Amino acid sequence: MPKPVNMSFSTAVSAALDDYFDSLNGEAPAQLHKLVIDEVEKTLVQNIMQRTDGNQSEAAKILGVNRNTLRSRLEKFDLLP
Repeated sequence: MPKPVNMSFSTAVSAALDDYFDSLNGEAPAQLHKLVIDEVEKTLVQNIMQRTDGNQSEAAKILGVNRNTLRSRLEKFDLLP
């Protein structure tokens, strides 16, 4: 799906959900909240870590979490170097 130039975050999420439901071919989703939260959080942490060249203190500041919380997320998603 081509990304419109000025797509809001909520519009992008809505489009991703539409694609997800379409891919289910009528099957019922399970644990959708956990799936969405984990996928978004992992992608967010990966993106910010790349943007900060792996600087955890800077990434934690951008994310608005303390460094211990960030490290816990890095461990959870197997993103530690």
